Amino acid sequence: MAKPPLPDLIRPKSLKEFIGQSHLTGSNKPIKLAIKKDQIHSMIFWGPPGSGKTTLSKIIASETKSQFFHLSAVSSGKADVKAIIKKAQAPLLKQKTILFLDEIHRFNKAQQDFLLPYVENGTIILIGATTENPSFSVISPLLSRCQVFILEPYNNKELIKIIEKGQSFLKINSISLSAKNFLIKFSDGDARQALNLLEITANLYKTITLKNLKLALQSKFLRYDKTGDQHYNTISAFIKSMRASNPDAALYYMSRMLESGEDPLFIARRMVIFSSEDIGMAQPTALVVANEVFKACQVIGLPECAINLAHGVVYLSKAKKDRSSYNALRAAQADIKKHGNLPIPLHLRNAPTKLMKNLNYGKGYEIYPDKNKNLLPEKLKNKKYYQEKKINH
Repeated sequence: MAKPPLPDLIRPKSLKEFIGQSHLTGSNKPIKLAIKKDQIHSMIFWGPPGSGKTTLSKIIASETKSQFFHLSAVSSGKADVKAIIKKAQAPLLKQKTILFLDEIHRFNKAQQDFLLPYVENGTIILIGATTENPSFSVISPLLSRCQVFILEPYNNKELIKIIEKGQSFLKINSISLSAKNFLIKFSDGDARQALNLLEITANLYKTITLKNLKLALQSKFLRYDKTGDQHYNTISAFIKSMRASNPDAALYYMSRMLESGEDPLFIARRMVIFSSEDIGMAQPTALVVANEVFKACQVIGLPECAINLAHGVVYLSKAKKDRSSYNALRAAQADIKKHGNLPIPLHLRNAPTKLMKNLNYGKGYEIYPDKNKNLLPEKLKNKKYYQEKKINH
């Protein structure tokens, strides 16, 4: 049996040992108070990788003496949740049951709907963990029954404490300052990243130096990091390929993201934005198609929703392009930032009172005025924001 990785071996067992997230775990803060008063309710931890979401959920279960189950939404489904609910409903069970669902954003709408009644009636206390904005990735009824807690990336001081804890466990005599700084920079707030690289280096070399860390890093498989350069470079290439009306390149980058573990809803959201930003009035049905692709990804989930994504990608790539509505929006926003709230013309103002009518509010208003009649504030008179320009490939 393989030895557990260092982050698991030194995982804090109590809130007292836990490092970071003081806005949640400090004195009189919500998580600490909930544990102290044994008033645990369903919640969602939203934060970047390696910020302590799993650890905090296990501590909550341990300190409230709750039955704890851990599922990953990537590899689990309705049957796994059913089995846990059955255990939670056992007649002689006197413990609360906590279901920790990692990457809850990977559960599709139907799977999240299934959880809802059991969260609502208290059969299970759900703790969901996500790196994605839960407003977009968790269905509204479930989200309304959970308290959302935002976890922050570890700061440098916190990372040093965690690295030193790993150093002590591995019995490493010393780590040079340059090596510590490199670990901090490399991890970018992700404690798991820092500890994994520390462990790999300790296994390969006797000393932890900057040189040895860099050598060990070369031996690591470079993963697709959903918060790093690969993430942003790939989605950029995807958007630019659709903009260039090149479905082959767009499909390649879409597939590359999915194969690397990207959330299909992230891709679908960008397609919805693209349909208005880059296609707009040239083919208004593009927004309808993009929205339906997004809904299909919510309901169906991977792997089948990749088919819906591909359908949408080809449609958007081949559609005529027109950024005039997007450009008009940006131009209007620029004028608002430049001029602030300019006075609205009197004839367009609402006049619910006699005083307002006496002040000429609404005077001369026409339901269907001449299309050339100025409706903008005087300072922007006759300004044209929307200027149609089509680019057809």
